[in-house]
Amino acid sequence: MAKELRREIGTFTALATVMGTVIGGGVFFKTASVVAANHSANMTLAAWILGGILTICAGLTSAELAAAIPRTGGAMRYLEYAYGKPVGFLMGWAQILVYYPANIAALSIIFGTQWVALFHLSAAWQLPIAIMCGLSITGLNFLGAKVGGSVQSIALIFKLIPIAVIVIFGLLAPTHTVIHLWPITTGNHLNWGSAFSSSLLATMFAYDGWISIGNIAGEMKHPERDLPRAIIIGLALITVVYTLINLVFLKTLPIDLIAGNQNAAADASMKLFGQFGGKLVTIGILISVYGAINGYTLTGMRVPFAMAEEDSLPFSHHFRRLSPHTFVPYFAGSVQFVIAFIMMLMGSFDLLTDMLVFVMWVFNCLIFLAVFRLRKTEPKLARPYRVPGYPIIPLIALVGGLFIIVTTLLTETGLAITGLGLTLIGLPIYFWHQRHRQA
Repeated sequence: MAKELRREIGTFTALATVMGTVIGGGVFFKTASVVAANHSANMTLAAWILGGILTICAGLTSAELAAAIPRTGGAMRYLEYAYGKPVGFLMGWAQILVYYPANIAALSIIFGTQWVALFHLSAAWQLPIAIMCGLSITGLNFLGAKVGGSVQSIALIFKLIPIAVIVIFGLLAPTHTVIHLWPITTGNHLNWGSAFSSSLLATMFAYDGWISIGNIAGEMKHPERDLPRAIIIGLALITVVYTLINLVFLKTLPIDLIAGNQNAAADASMKLFGQFGGKLVTIGILISVYGAINGYTLTGMRVPFAMAEEDSLPFSHHFRRLSPHTFVPYFAGSVQFVIAFIMMLMGSFDLLTDMLVFVMWVFNCLIFLAVFRLRKTEPKLARPYRVPGYPIIPLIALVGGLFIIVTTLLTETGLAITGLGLTLIGLPIYFWHQRHRQA
């Protein structure tokens, strides 16, 4: 008898999965980019709120496919089902070449930046520490999935501590800064549309991770009820937390000290708690970032392994190799780190995160379109969960996604072309490999 996923996940576990997946290091560091784009407190808060609303609509929409197609591989399989194998392969390829390595590289750079600031080291140490950080996490994951999972569990606790401490004490602390919520304005005579679009794009990295939410649909007791509930409550709480922590930053520091300052979270902590307390919060942030990198390393190396098991990649016999003692895809993990290492040498935190957000939102929009497509072509497909408010919610997600794509193409053309180029390289590789297999 065929084995099936056991339906054991309830509402609370689903809610914890949503929040644990999405909350990472971005909330501490993307404020610098958002404020640099607009130099406005109320536009910064508005961008975080709208980013949360867009993320909720995206999560609710993609979850319909996750519940209908609960297959290992997640979003890659939805696209394969809706559009055919080449499109599914392209998403897997983009995850291997851009998404996971860029996340690992960007967060490792942030780890190096925070470590240098915490211990007052020379800036020359930033890159070596970033490399050592990424390498150490890859090494830990080579010890087995249990070790990687333990690091993830410990980091989950520590990632919530600095957020809670900063929000609670920051909101209670006296302030002389008054933030007007309306009208939403920009600073320094910036163009309103350009400032807001750049601000919204910057928040998307902090909300990243929602695409994985639907992967647990096949193991939920009542996906039609619990999945939308977990997505709405979980992402709404995250939006509130992100907005509040940014409000604290804006209350605590002058706006010019936040713009472009990736140490803004540490600086705000120092001001709120003094030198010692601020350093403790910064250590908590470092552990949170370390855990976020671990999550991407742990899951990322399993994407090429899963593709190689179906012989979808060149050199699949290498990518599906497991270490004999720990059963970890060590070759896939090594290639992932090498790509991340190259990205650390070539890119900055904002450059890498903007590129991975752009590339993944191209595929996100294809997922939203697939919901409409399959409703028409396969109306009898079993859908344990249907997106509420259809077609309004999927349309909001799609319009928001297209806005991110077009904005990036117009404002960061080189970055967008690089991301698209790295992705589209996968097409000739896919067809070459298919011909090679049939030969």
